[in-house]
Amino acid sequence: MTGTVASPARLSKRIDDGLAAVERAMLDVTDSQVEVLREASRHILSAGGKRIRPRLLLLTYLALGGDDIALAARPAAAVELMHTASVVHDDINDHGIMRRGRPSVNAAWGRTFALLTGDFLFTAVYELMAPYQELNVDLARAATALVEGETLQASAVKNSTFTREVYMEIIALKTAALFRAAAVIGAKLAETDRDTIDALADFGYKLGLAFQIIDDILDIVADEESLGKTSGLDCRQGRGVAVALRGGNGNGSALAANPVDAIKRQAMEGDTIDEARSQAGRLVKSAVDALSVLPSTPAKAALEELALTVIERDA
Repeated sequence: MTGTVASPARLSKRIDDGLAAVERAMLDVTDSQVEVLREASRHILSAGGKRIRPRLLLLTYLALGGDDIALAARPAAAVELMHTASVVHDDINDHGIMRRGRPSVNAAWGRTFALLTGDFLFTAVYELMAPYQELNVDLARAATALVEGETLQASAVKNSTFTREVYMEIIALKTAALFRAAAVIGAKLAETDRDTIDALADFGYKLGLAFQIIDDILDIVADEESLGKTSGLDCRQGRGVAVALRGGNGNGSALAANPVDAIKRQAMEGDTIDEARSQAGRLVKSAVDALSVLPSTPAKAALEELALTVIERDA
């Protein structure tokens, strides 16, 4: 690929066009003839979201000279649909009643239809990725890691083995792997060399780790209105960054009466939050360092800005 993005204004237009194409692709592929699947899918998709994963894919593609935004939009939509499917299933497991500022699919349609909607969104990923040959492998590996991470998390909570080390393994699987896949797919679509692909993979992976750490911090400190989803679930269920940094849930304290208030209070009184934010900041710095392989362009600057927004966000 030899295309370039000549200016920040042109880059912004390209990204806006790309994200609009992502939205269209997601709505088109979930336009089921079964009303409940169509309406539940549109309910969660139309609620918006950060769209950080498709943005990461599109920016990586453009930063490496990619010039066909339509080519990148469908795999970017597939990445976002995989994430969306996972949060629909998360709300079933966690009994979440709010997602993206509106009732969760679980709350609005019940557990059975939420489960089927999540399955439907996962299957839509296959349709979007069908033309992309070996890139299916990158996304399939991320999907496997996502399920492994969620399963490891449930197992660690059940068996009271939720430690700092286990926490980092969980978020590497359930979050960082999909960020990594987004960056890798964007890089491969731009037909770049192996070393550059590996560097962007490192960027995406570390960005994903930092994103999840901050997400878990916000689960402790933010209210539901600003989060747009049910808060305190990690504390309530004996998991998350606060539980991990406090030494795990082996003593059962995270599952005691009023665990959310107890863990929030301990986190606020100690250095748990500051320690977690520092770790996220170090990860983002290392991620940005990996971008040194890229030429100085507006797209590279936008990737750096994207990384900084991960640790500066409050929702």
